[in-house]
Amino acid sequence: MSDLAVAVLSGGLSHEREVSLRSGRRLSAALRSVGLAVDEWDADAALLERLRDHRPDAVVVALHGVEGEGGSVQTVLEMLGVPYVGSDSHACRRAWDKPTAKTELVRAGIATPDWVVLPHSTFRELGAQPVLNAMVDRLGLPMMLKPEQGGSALGAQVVRDAADLPTAMVGCLAYGETVLAERFVEGVEVAVAVVEGSDGPVALPAVEIEPESGIYDYTARYTAGLTTFHRPARLDDAAATAVADLAVAAHRLLGLRDVSRTDAIVAPDGTVYFLEVNSSPGLTETSLLPMAAEVAGHSLGDIYAGLIELAVARTR
Repeated sequence: MSDLAVAVLSGGLSHEREVSLRSGRRLSAALRSVGLAVDEWDADAALLERLRDHRPDAVVVALHGVEGEGGSVQTVLEMLGVPYVGSDSHACRRAWDKPTAKTELVRAGIATPDWVVLPHSTFRELGAQPVLNAMVDRLGLPMMLKPEQGGSALGAQVVRDAADLPTAMVGCLAYGETVLAERFVEGVEVAVAVVEGSDGPVALPAVEIEPESGIYDYTARYTAGLTTFHRPARLDDAAATAVADLAVAAHRLLGLRDVSRTDAIVAPDGTVYFLEVNSSPGLTETSLLPMAAEVAGHSLGDIYAGLIELAVARTR
């Protein structure tokens, strides 16, 4: 492993560029600490030339947003035949589109909050207020709004009063042309990372998320001190097993590979609700996968060194 040349891709042009750069820097340092030679590459117009002229033995995708999670960079790496850590392009697209992921899991009998998906054009063509009224009739209040595609909770908002819904909808649609509205489920919010090894995908201990503001939005995710993380989550044995099983099931059902992170809510009655899955989990100082790895007794460098080994082996 020590003779492998590894490129960590981060940055890009999405709304999550700065978060991705932070993930890339932390991951690169972790990989160097276990003896790997690492270059940090921005995902820009020079990327293909770099890949051809300085072909690495493996790439680790630390991109967030559509470039890293929507399957586009993965498609480029597949076209060039470059081994990489993470899910293939098809699985990335399934996970990136939140309604698609929810539909796949519902078909498998997994609970997820009831939802509707509406493009911006529907509000223009049918009249915003009648459509908003119908959404409230269907889902009730409070309601969770989020872009159909996207990460880091950009545009995500909880609406508790119908009078606030038009403004919240405008804020959500600023990050995408289609909104996913969900019935809001009260409960304990957890994130469960899944890492693959020689025996298949294994869930790391769940991390419980307790944001000071009551919603785990972009600011709460990436500003130190605004969220309390309980690691491991304060769950009884049955709930801890249930969220682990859910995360592994989501990983398998969506065809994900190497690493993922599933977000879920444990309701007061013990029901576990799937929220969404991330195929390129954040690795910043406030990100959840590194916290879970620490609880499990693993270093970030060791985890990703093992995933690099798997990626290289896939092309041999």
